[in-house]
Amino acid sequence: MEPCQTLLILTNLPDEASAQALATALVTERLAACVNILAPCRSVYRWQGKIESVPEVPLLIKTTAARYAALETAIRARHPYELPEIIAVPVAHGLPEYLAWLITETRAETLPETADGNSSTC
Repeated sequence: MEPCQTLLILTNLPDEASAQALATALVTERLAACVNILAPCRSVYRWQGKIESVPEVPLLIKTTAARYAALETAIRARHPYELPEIIAVPVAHGLPEYLAWLITETRAETLPETADGNSSTC
C-alpha cells in the first residue's frame, strides 16, 4: 500500500464518552484528519462462545496508510475492549481537494520537506 493511500478506519466504542475521547486524541495527535462519531447502534456477535448483543458507538476515522501503524497503536492503547474492531478500508476515489486536506492534516509535523515545500511522505 502506498504511504499516501487514504484509508477509512472503522471501530466501535461502548459509549459516547469513550468515542469522543478517542476521536479527540486521534485528531489532536494528527493520526486522523477527521473522525465521525455516529449514532449508537446495536452490535450482535459471537465472543468466547456466547452470542452478545450490545449497544456501541461507531467511529469512521480518516487517515493515511503512512499513519496507520501509529493510529492502530493509539486505538489499542485507549480502547476499553480486549479485542477492538479495527478495520482499514482503502479509499479508491474521493474529491481530490478533500483527500489532499486529509493527507495534510495527518502529516507528522517532523517529516522533512522536499524542495517544493511538500513532505517527502504522507
